[in-house]
Amino acid sequence: MEVHNFAEIEAEFLQRVHTMVWCSVATVDSRQRPRSRILHPIWEGATGWIGTGRRTHKAQHLAANPYVSLAYIADITKPVYVDCKAEWVDEIAERQRIWEWFRTTPEPLGYDPAPIFGSIEEFGLLKLTPWRIELITFPASSLNAAPVWRSNA
Repeated sequence: MEVHNFAEIEAEFLQRVHTMVWCSVATVDSRQRPRSRILHPIWEGATGWIGTGRRTHKAQHLAANPYVSLAYIADITKPVYVDCKAEWVDEIAERQRIWEWFRTTPEPLGYDPAPIFGSIEEFGLLKLTPWRIELITFPASSLNAAPVWRSNA
């Protein structure tokens, strides 16, 4: 079922992703092979944020292909699939804002980035801009019944 306005799925989307917290994130390597890893995004409406290192395989993959696919499956009856464009955020003020948001948000959604990254200077920040979000609920009469939102961009 096509959803034309993100606001129609926003509450359910945020409830699911903020409850499940961890997701599988797939990138594409230099040989065009998919590679998945578990990451911890935090969502601000339809914008996702991931704190991560900038000197990783993931960073190399994103340099060649900025698209990622996320799968939240902690609750197998309510998976969430999010396809996004990922981009590095270099502005220190925005990195500081998201660092503080992670730090001050209660666990399990929030966490203290300092033990992982040391300082804001080492905190790589990825901004996720979805182009497709799908919310599935099982059992379903049909997978076509699942709400699917697509960005106009």
